[in-house]
Amino acid sequence: MRDERVKKLASVLLTHSVKVKKAEKVLIRGSIITKPLITELIDQAYSMGAYPYVELFDDEINLHLAKNYKRAQLETQANWQMQVYKDVDVVIVIIGEENDAEMVGIPKEMHRLRGEIMKPVSEFYVNNRKWVLLNYPTKGLAQKAGMSTREFEDYLFAVCTVDYEKMANAVAPLKRLMEKTDQVRLVSPGTDLRFSIKDIPVIPCTGEANVPDGEIFTAPIKDSVNGTILFNTPCPYHGTTFRNVKLTFENGKITEATSDNTDKLNEILDTDEGSRYIGEFAIGFNPHIEEPMGDILFDEKICGSLHFTPGEAYEEADNGNKSAVHWDMVLIQRPEYGGGEIYFDDVLIRKDGKFVLPELESLNQENLK
Repeated sequence: MRDERVKKLASVLLTHSVKVKKAEKVLIRGSIITKPLITELIDQAYSMGAYPYVELFDDEINLHLAKNYKRAQLETQANWQMQVYKDVDVVIVIIGEENDAEMVGIPKEMHRLRGEIMKPVSEFYVNNRKWVLLNYPTKGLAQKAGMSTREFEDYLFAVCTVDYEKMANAVAPLKRLMEKTDQVRLVSPGTDLRFSIKDIPVIPCTGEANVPDGEIFTAPIKDSVNGTILFNTPCPYHGTTFRNVKLTFENGKITEATSDNTDKLNEILDTDEGSRYIGEFAIGFNPHIEEPMGDILFDEKICGSLHFTPGEAYEEADNGNKSAVHWDMVLIQRPEYGGGEIYFDDVLIRKDGKFVLPELESLNQENLK
């Protein structure tokens, strides 16, 4: 599949997301299944005077490697990868998922070891290089979305090539409002949660680092979260999907956590000291993404949604929480999902998934399409 849609997506990535300049070194990471987009990125990068480089990876090969990771082995790999990122200006990562459960059999300690050793590497390129991460349409991802392969291809290209300039203009008033906000209250069926975002930076996301995109995020003051939140979408983590996740907080810490797999949920939340505190609060508004599919790159941008994230805070909106975990959990507040409200300093700003303040109405689904 290499058609006009692939060309358009490659153009969005190079000209909007990472804004490639002449003579910049562009690292493109993907699997062989993503070859049509990789080759289009190579051709367009050359036409812009940039220098493309390619790294191919494979989930099955990574599975065999991950079964018996050793610290010294991973430290060598981390050193190699760090040097690569130091040598380039731009990183484009294309995920071509064929089996979401490929790594489910890997022991928890192997995930933890790799996360610990590779964390400085990922932090380096995230904080020091222009980068973007996206999914490529595959049969596995189409199956997860409950669509035919052709239908999912059409869907993915629509959600990935939304008018990001229009979105950036529409979200600017929400950014200003959040920067002035102290107290946030979230209300939905099974949810009544309060926290403060005072003086935490607010970051709009409109196609620069994730594609598809469409969210704005900050973080709660670490010890300010109190109450309960019930998530009404699947919450996948390392190949296991959790449903009906319910978290109760006291002074920032998750004191009770239940789901359809409560024991494993709490095992993840006990990964380290920071995994029971929240590292991100975000509001989603991509107008073309309406239903959860169990893939967080899509689900966290669902229009009329929000997500709340146990674990690591992003450096751009840092509340001081550190963890090997960063687990985005999504709550949809549109009427068909039970509705709900978001209040900033006791003022209603969104009801049943629709922004109600005049200055925010341009973010509503019908205005962003």
